[in-house]
Amino acid sequence: MTARSALVVVAALAVVGLAACAPEEDSAGTASSPSSADACGKDKLALKTAGTFTVGTDKPAYEPWFSGDDPANGKGYESAVTYAVAEKLGFAKAEVKWLTVQFNNAFAPGPKKFDLDINQVSISEDRRKAVDFSTGYYDVRQTVITTAGSKIANVTSVAGLVDAKLGAQVGTTSYTSLRDVIKPKQQPAVFDSNDLAVQALKNKQIDGIVVDLPTGFYMTAAQLDQGKIVGQLPATDKPEQFGFVLEKGSKLTSCVSQAVDALRADGTLANLQKQWLTAEGAPELS
Repeated sequence: MTARSALVVVAALAVVGLAACAPEEDSAGTASSPSSADACGKDKLALKTAGTFTVGTDKPAYEPWFSGDDPANGKGYESAVTYAVAEKLGFAKAEVKWLTVQFNNAFAPGPKKFDLDINQVSISEDRRKAVDFSTGYYDVRQTVITTAGSKIANVTSVAGLVDAKLGAQVGTTSYTSLRDVIKPKQQPAVFDSNDLAVQALKNKQIDGIVVDLPTGFYMTAAQLDQGKIVGQLPATDKPEQFGFVLEKGSKLTSCVSQAVDALRADGTLANLQKQWLTAEGAPELS
């Protein structure tokens, strides 16, 4: 829903040691431990196509999560994480096949053509009713961006945003945060893609956009003239996380979660964030 510059974003995640045993999905989509890691051997994985690891994401595939609108090149945080997970499960890069899957379709009810989907999809209990999620591969903060000189450019609190005309991509937790955290007086603008939201901001049809922090850094530096991060929305008790999306009841869910957990434990996720996302901070909105 998200020729681009080599800029990118995010606060480093704490590396947490997690159990190496393969988790198994319960009825709520929560990981628990199976009896044997052998269940995640490459030859035992329940794949859509034998010998191929099929991964979905949207098009365009946005920076800094991907690079050059090419998920298959291994560049950008989500592309790199996908190939790291694939390697943990025994797949060579050439055995990973990418499909174009619209953001909202990734977590809609029903059968999937992909083994997993990666597209900045936040894990939520509501979405778990229709799909499975892996354990989280990235902790998310929602952010408000604008351009220098706008009516919200110098705002320092959430209350200072309530009179603004704000927008976000449809179906995202950015939109949910806009609606439920900021609670603007004006009806939020909803866009089919972040590119359309950026264009609306350029055209002064809206005062600002709510996006995740890494995307906010990219937009303000590479897509907007005099782009500015207004600030991060207040943190919640339970961090929002991005997770891989899998078909509801997928036999792959526990194995993908095991791979993500191992990449967090060995420092790979933190290293990839340093490589593809910036450790630069952003102001906190009170």
